[in-house]
Amino acid sequence: MKKLRGFLTLTRPANLVTAIADILAGIAVARLFGASALTYNNADVIYLCIATVGLYGGGVVFNDIFDVKIDSVERPERPLPSGTVNFNSAVILAISLLLTGIFFAFLCNTTSGIISLAISLCALTYDKWSKHNPVIGPLNMGMCRSLNLLLGISIIPSAINTVWYISIIPIIYIGAITLISTEEVRGGKKLKLYAAACLYGVAIMVLLFFVGKWGANLWAYLLLTAFGAIIFAPLVNAIITPEPSKIRQAVKVGILSLIALNCLWALMAGQWQLAIIIIMLLPVSLMLSKIFAVT
Repeated sequence: MKKLRGFLTLTRPANLVTAIADILAGIAVARLFGASALTYNNADVIYLCIATVGLYGGGVVFNDIFDVKIDSVERPERPLPSGTVNFNSAVILAISLLLTGIFFAFLCNTTSGIISLAISLCALTYDKWSKHNPVIGPLNMGMCRSLNLLLGISIIPSAINTVWYISIIPIIYIGAITLISTEEVRGGKKLKLYAAACLYGVAIMVLLFFVGKWGANLWAYLLLTAFGAIIFAPLVNAIITPEPSKIRQAVKVGILSLIALNCLWALMAGQWQLAIIIIMLLPVSLMLSKIFAVT
């Protein structure tokens, strides 16, 4: 049982739920902008949800694999440095998850498959090299989430050509969270936290523009307001008192709030049923976050 928990901890289950929310949000947007080409079926939705779990899970497991020496000093309680999970077993798990993700993406369609390959490449690049760069690292991680949103949109491939530009939001937003996370072990430095706050502000302003452009309803404006308040509150606390615990809380809230962001996309697209399904994932993710580490 301890070993199983170790394997699950490596995949960060609460985060996997947010990845599924990305897919559903992408599908909602695709339904709005690709309505004339609604050729997918329910199986395709399932394929993409399985694909994102595999891709995200494989990516975060590889992150622990490449960080095993650092974690042995900074986070010895993690499954690999603690010996709960064997190193070779973790490698097999990571490879299996990525291949599973790619396989199911191609089952949906070729465009989805190509995007899954791009996600895998971006994830491995981040895990092995770019995360150590203060500029390229956050940009790289943002690209992973951006591509994941596009993976959902790719359920109707033609929709990507129309609405690809919304993928800039995950780049900005996740870039901010990644900046915050670089201080979660030692804390103390406020510069990156201020930079993250600026990126949050930019993301909110761009979202506000999209809400107006798409002619969204009052609920979308209310959710955007709540989303901004939720993500800024813990970040402000971390800026005031830049301790590791407060910074980790800001990261956790930022990641879990992706579900609210994805619900916002669905509301903006007028897809109420998908919006309800997405927001229902929030308590699931919150519950899992109390059992397994998010960062």
